[in-house]
Parts: sequence; C-alpha cells; structure tokens
Amino acid sequence: MMNAATQMLKRAVELDNNKKYSEAKICYEEGIELLIKSVSTLADEKAKAQIRNKIAEYMKRGEELKQHIQKHNASGKFHETIKIKNGQIGCSYSTLFSKYIDKKLNCVTIQDAYIRSHHQLLNLLRFCELLVKRGKSLKNITVITGRDEIKPEEQSAKLEELTNSLKSVGVSLKVEFSDIIHDREILLDNGWIIKIGRGLDYFKSPKGRVSLGFCDFDLRECHETNIDIYVIQ
Repeated sequence: MMNAATQMLKRAVELDNNKKYSEAKICYEEGIELLIKSVSTLADEKAKAQIRNKIAEYMKRGEELKQHIQKHNASGKFHETIKIKNGQIGCSYSTLFSKYIDKKLNCVTIQDAYIRSHHQLLNLLRFCELLVKRGKSLKNITVITGRDEIKPEEQSAKLEELTNSLKSVGVSLKVEFSDIIHDREILLDNGWIIKIGRGLDYFKSPKGRVSLGFCDFDLRECHETNIDIYVIQ
C-alpha cells in the first residue's frame, strides 16, 4: 500500500509540474487516501509522524489546486490538455472523464465519424454506461457519426439495440448520420466540451482474450492521442 501511495503521489507531482491540474488533484487525493491507510500499519512512531507531515503537505497542495480549478471554471477560462502516450495505461473513460459528469448533466452530444465497427460501437456503449452511472439527471444522448458503408445494417441494428437499452433506464438516444463531419468532440450541457484526437477509439486491442485490460480499460494500453477539455463560455 505504501508503494502504491508513493507511485500515485509521484504521478501527482509530475502532472502538477506539467500544469495538468485536474489530473494532479485526483492523483493527490488517491495518494493521500493510500498514505492514510498505510500509516495505521506502521509501528514506528517517528515514521508515522513523518508520513503525517507529508500528508499535510499534499493535502495543502490538493486544496490549492481545487481552488485554482474552481477559479478558472468560474471565469470560463479553463482549458486542459491531456497527452496520452503510446502504450500508456490508466486512461479509461471513467478515470479521465468522471469528474465532468454530475447531477447537472441532462444532455450529451457525441460527434465522432468512426462509430462503425463492432469495437467502436462497444466503446460508445462503455461511454454511455459511464454517463448513465454518473449522470443521475441524464435524459438525452445524441450521437453524430458516419454510416458504415460495408455493413450498414449491422451498424444500425447495434445502435438500435443500444437505443432500446438506454430507453429502459429513461435515457433517449438519437443517432444522426453525416458524411462530412471531421471534428471529434463530446458536448456536455453542464458546461464542458471534450475534444479527443482519436475520438472514443484511443484504446489498443487487448493482447489476448484472457489478459489484463480485456475488461478493465484502465489496464488497456492506449494509442498516442491528445485530449482538450474546455469550459463552454
């Protein structure tokens, strides 16, 4: 647990130094939680005191980042770039985007030209699962994508299945097809725009059918891509 806390806090400092404040804040919080749990396992009182001092330092920095983020959100000037490296893990939709999905969210528009093949449709499903799980007031999702020229019937059938599944939990899915869209972005009506260079399809294929990352996408390697997150002004 101590090793996990150390690695998480190293990551927090690295993100902080690179001005990726939202990600850094989350890593600080997770690292602090792990440190607090690990303190109780120590017998050395001197070591406990040192760790408590470190916890206080990290908590102070975490609070500073929280205030900084809130200030920029309020001013409408927030912009964060997340650079995912080739082969990087720990970048699931939940890890990166959960903090932008809250009870104020009612409508989401997903614009991505390539939601066509089976794995791309599964990516859409996973993102919708996150929206339903986190967005307690979510009512409408609109997907704008390109039509699969090879298997259009299969694409339509799977989108219809997803539509019916979302309907069962009170969420309406509207699908629009366009052959001219290029930008890939997710518009959240609670005030955020998420632009992903590769759209939702930034994960690599799993290394096997029974291997780490097949189910848990935080353990799935990613393609290199950039994600830009803005406050809607």
